[in-house]
Amino acid sequence: MPFHGRALLALACVAALTACSSAPAAEEPPLTTAATTTTTTTTPPPTTTKSLVDGLSGMPPVTDKHNVYADAGANMVQDALKQDKPLVYVPHSGSGDVWVIDPATFQVVAKYPAGIELQHVVPSYDMRTLYATDDQGDHLLPFDPKTGQPGQKIPVTDPYNMYFTPDGRSAISVAERLRKLVWYDPHTWKQQGETAVPDCAGVDHADFSPDGKIAVFTCEFAGRVAVIDIATHHLLRMIDMPQRHTVMGPQDIKLAPDGSVYYIADSDANGLWVLDGAATRVLRFIPTGGGAHGLYLSRDAKQLYVTNRHEGSVSVLDSYTGVELAKWRLPGGGSPDMGNVTADGSQLWLSGRYDKVIYVLSTKDGSLLKKIPVGNQPHGLCVWPQPGRYSLGHTGITR
Repeated sequence: MPFHGRALLALACVAALTACSSAPAAEEPPLTTAATTTTTTTTPPPTTTKSLVDGLSGMPPVTDKHNVYADAGANMVQDALKQDKPLVYVPHSGSGDVWVIDPATFQVVAKYPAGIELQHVVPSYDMRTLYATDDQGDHLLPFDPKTGQPGQKIPVTDPYNMYFTPDGRSAISVAERLRKLVWYDPHTWKQQGETAVPDCAGVDHADFSPDGKIAVFTCEFAGRVAVIDIATHHLLRMIDMPQRHTVMGPQDIKLAPDGSVYYIADSDANGLWVLDGAATRVLRFIPTGGGAHGLYLSRDAKQLYVTNRHEGSVSVLDSYTGVELAKWRLPGGGSPDMGNVTADGSQLWLSGRYDKVIYVLSTKDGSLLKKIPVGNQPHGLCVWPQPGRYSLGHTGITR
């Protein structure tokens, strides 16, 4: 979520700045001038595998009804991505730049001025370009994952967040401040249309149904979600949470592996709302911890990691039942926000939104492997490469 004036109220809930790990911090490299290379996106070739669901036309097949993420398991990296540089891209909302970290050494290896308010680094549908989104600067900054170098800025309206339809035909700019979704051709970046969501203040994060035909977008400042028809771009309905929090309400959202429910993090509620798989009603609530915010799946999709940003912890849930399996607490507290799991599934990388650090956790036991000093307000970092056939956007939702 953006660092709005209302969000500043939450700072009182955040633990004091924590000390860096005992390992000495690397000397910061000088700012690097952005390269002038250009990047393009292409749609993956069609496949003849039979889908187990009646999916959106043009969408890759669902090969496992019990796990829609079955093709994004540990080390299931496309051959085309295996030559990409393993890097972690960290956008900063406060300093307007992207820092690049070598995950093998935990060292910052480059810094790129990128705009005004960088929010997320988003893999393209075909996973051949990474886009840093600047909602205040109204543009994307593409990075070539083969080289780690940025290209030329692409004008896009208010890209707080970015998603791609499951058929790869559209990129969706989540225009938070304008309360609308702006649809683009992901190859030419020509606008395809807009979907107004006037009752969805703080339109924020999204996930897609197993058949790819609908998307559910959270409304952080309205305490509800918006359900969108992908084929028509039409708003189907709004669904209120049982308790509507409108300061730091609904945040990240994640589809359960079997498509039975959507989990919706609500920061003010300190837990997750559980929406039915048809996206028609809220079933129940799961308490997790102060400031529930980001949602990430283990590589086998059996566990759901929930970042509790205000209490400095990560709740580990059974992704099918929602039962809590463990809680990992950051030593000394912190502000775990957005990130992702490494391709082999062994590490969870998270931005420390209010603490100018990156946390690297072991997914085996939640132990803190490293705390890396970075810039001002690190947000939606991208761990690269990622396994999977295609990307739905955000920091790397792949299937």
